[in-house]
Amino acid sequence: MEACSLARTTGLWSLPTHPRMFFSLLFRVLPRLLGLPPSLLKKFLKHEHIHPPHMETEVGGLPELPHELLVDIFALLDIPDLKRASSVCSSWRSVYTSLCSLGLYKRPQTPCLFYTSESAGESVAFLYSLAEKRSYKLTLPEPPIRSRHLIGSTNGWLVTADERSEMHLLNPLTCQQIALPSVITIEHVTPIFDEAGALCEYQYSRHTYGPYGLSTGRPSALALGQLRSYLYVKAFVFYDASAGGHIVVLIHNPFGQLSFARLGDDKWTWLPQHSFFHDCIYKDGLLYAVTSQGKILAFNLRGPVVTTELIMDIAKDILYENIYIVQAPCGGLLQVWRTQEASQYVEDAGPATHLTNTRDIKIFKVETTSEKLVGIDSLDDHVLLLGHNQTLCLSVEEYPHLKANHAYFTDDCKLYLFGWKNNRRDIGIYDLANNTCEELVSPQPWSNWPNPIWITPSLTKL
Repeated sequence: MEACSLARTTGLWSLPTHPRMFFSLLFRVLPRLLGLPPSLLKKFLKHEHIHPPHMETEVGGLPELPHELLVDIFALLDIPDLKRASSVCSSWRSVYTSLCSLGLYKRPQTPCLFYTSESAGESVAFLYSLAEKRSYKLTLPEPPIRSRHLIGSTNGWLVTADERSEMHLLNPLTCQQIALPSVITIEHVTPIFDEAGALCEYQYSRHTYGPYGLSTGRPSALALGQLRSYLYVKAFVFYDASAGGHIVVLIHNPFGQLSFARLGDDKWTWLPQHSFFHDCIYKDGLLYAVTSQGKILAFNLRGPVVTTELIMDIAKDILYENIYIVQAPCGGLLQVWRTQEASQYVEDAGPATHLTNTRDIKIFKVETTSEKLVGIDSLDDHVLLLGHNQTLCLSVEEYPHLKANHAYFTDDCKLYLFGWKNNRRDIGIYDLANNTCEELVSPQPWSNWPNPIWITPSLTKL
């Protein structure tokens, strides 16, 4: 399904939500771009109180602005205001369509928390805006979002796994959806067919390739929807500028191995010989991947044969932290170690519930020349976003609604994420200065499953 209709999104993106805020922003933009006289601005402003049903009539009575100038104006709006503007009249809707289809809308967006709510329905999701401290409602295409696993988020795209363990890319704003190569083309998955020739199960192999060659494990037969809980760890969508296309990178089991596929490929390509990966980043044409022991490898995926370079060898022995890799403000690389502690509690005399809580976050600069990690005490005017998303390090100068020297985190503990789906999620804001946590919002509006995930809204189409 290419896109959802406007009617599906106008419920919370439409102009009536914040008309004063929208017009205040719009009229701050107009003088800069158009040099409009104050008298004309007053003519616009005196109609701010008009109810939405009359809006098209009022706007239609004003001098029509050139399409190209409206494109320049709309390009300066945040996505919520842009969506509201597109609902004002047909000509503004046309400007919005042009802006998106031509790839002219590039305004940076403050990340949001993507989540679902059991009471809202199976195909409904929400975006909690960190900038506006409010949620927006979206109706998404089939299969129902609450039936999927969320295994990644990059540049406005979710990577999901449906009830047959097949993966899709989904942009929750445009509702564009793209099927990825079938799970049966992953090295460790073999289809099992019944007597009628219908796919009924998967054979999941636990073999891996290590320093002493191929190591095999006993394979398992798994139901179609069961495989995704065993196989998928984390997924990413990266743009390769030199190739002019997108690459999907998958960390998967057994033992946190890597596979990748370019959009348009009919199968996944396995990257053997290395395991226990936690996180990835695509930088300067190379895929950088960090393992559970802080080891960093760089993969060049462009040629007919993938080449690998060791950037940093093993940095730690203990394996209980989640490890992230992200581009540093200065352009280098950072490693982030997040420690979560497990606990149990009994509520209402029911069974013990397994919980995880973020206890500590440490940040290290990667010194590639000496292959050492150097601890960093503060991010100064930057902020981290950690979780099942692509790890981000953002400047509060560019994203003023975020808290400097803080880490916004969501739950990505592999054991508890898929093993205890109904448990409370470890979501909050970590103060890197005094090592304390605060809640993101209370009471929590999200369901615990599918796991809430950070996403940076985007109107880009692939």
